[in-house]
This record gives sequence, C-alpha cells and structure tokens, in this order.
Amino acid sequence: MARRPRLFLPGHPVHIVQRGNNRGQVFFEAGDAKKYLGWLEEAAAKHGVAIHAYVLMTNHVHLLASPETFHALPRAMRDVNWRYSRHINDTQARTGSVWEGRYRASLIEADDYFFACSRYIELNPVRAGLAKTPGEYRWSSYKANAEGKDDAAISPHDLYTQLGESAADRAAAYSSLFEGTFPDTTLSAIRDAVNGGWPLGKDSFAAFATRQAGASLIRRKRGRPARAA
Repeated sequence: MARRPRLFLPGHPVHIVQRGNNRGQVFFEAGDAKKYLGWLEEAAAKHGVAIHAYVLMTNHVHLLASPETFHALPRAMRDVNWRYSRHINDTQARTGSVWEGRYRASLIEADDYFFACSRYIELNPVRAGLAKTPGEYRWSSYKANAEGKDDAAISPHDLYTQLGESAADRAAAYSSLFEGTFPDTTLSAIRDAVNGGWPLGKDSFAAFATRQAGASLIRRKRGRPARAA
C-alpha cells in the first residue's frame, strides 16, 4: 500500500510525533534533551519553522509547529534527526537508526484544534505518570506557554498572542485551558489523526487538504457498506 501523502502548508500548524526505533529509549540524560532542543532551535531558525509546543518523552517527541514554506518542516526535521542520531550513536556506543522510520504528521485546523493539540502535547507526562501536573515536567513547552518562562525554542502562534495584551495575561489565559479534564473524544481525534496521517479538523478542512495534496486525505467512515437492494 502506498504511503499517505504528508502535507505541509505555509502558516498551517502541524502535529508531529517522532518515536524511537522499536519504541526504544532516545533520551538518556539531561544533556541529551538540551542538545535536541538546541538543534531544534537552530534548524527551526535556519529553515523557517515556528515551534509552538513540544514535549520530550523518554522514547518519543511531540512537536506543534508551523512552517513558512512547503519544504521548511521536512528540512528542519531532517537536520535535527541527523544530528541527534549521530550524537546518540556516539555517546551510547551504538549503531543504526535511532528513530522509528519517518515521523508522523497531522495538519491541524488551527481555529478548532490548535489549543487542544498544544494541551495534548504538554499533558503527555501527566498521562504517562511522570508528573502530577504539566508544570512539574522539565522537558516541555508548558513553562513557556503557561508560566511565561523564557524558552528560545518557542515561537508563539497568533492564536496564543490573542489570548491577552501582556505576556502575563497570555500565560494566565493559557494555563486556565488546563483546568478540568481533557475530553476523551478530543484525545481520540488527535491520536487517530497523527497516527494515521489525517488532517485534524472539520470535513471541510479535510477537503481543503485533499485539494492541496492532490490525493485523498478524507478518512472514510467506519462500518459496513450498505447492502444492494
């Protein structure tokens, strides 16, 4: 079966998941995470990619990013993954692929799912039992987005800057989004989209993405086809 085309459109956010080979560990110590974030910052600046949210888990990475051009995001990810793979192979005295094939990506309809996807990413450590709150976890964008802490890797999306007039207002408004539980339907929608490579949004957004890709990105409804009369 042919791979589903991946679509990167200027100005449209993308949810990316990159897992370790065989879901193995990719971050072994604090220095590894620091190097990854440093190279991510460099690659994003070089190729024109805005990183809005991230989390570095033990064996995988989540990113929410907007490219400035059609090829910006693939080129940035290529640079980061190549440099980080060399680093891990050198420091861990190993060979072969660090990452599990190509990263997974889902184009996001910003108005409907931007903040939901950002929350999903920054809540990963809580769901995994690594922290009681997202603010307790060191390797995520939560402290930048919800507490206003400096993070050179983060570039706020326009929707974020519209949350308030000051940095403190924006951080407070963003942190309030984490009150209450995360809806199971939204959780499933985000996971299904990024794992399957589907656009995340309304049917009209999927139709728009299909036109841009020149191939179907519309997910068929589940269930048996109707029987012929």
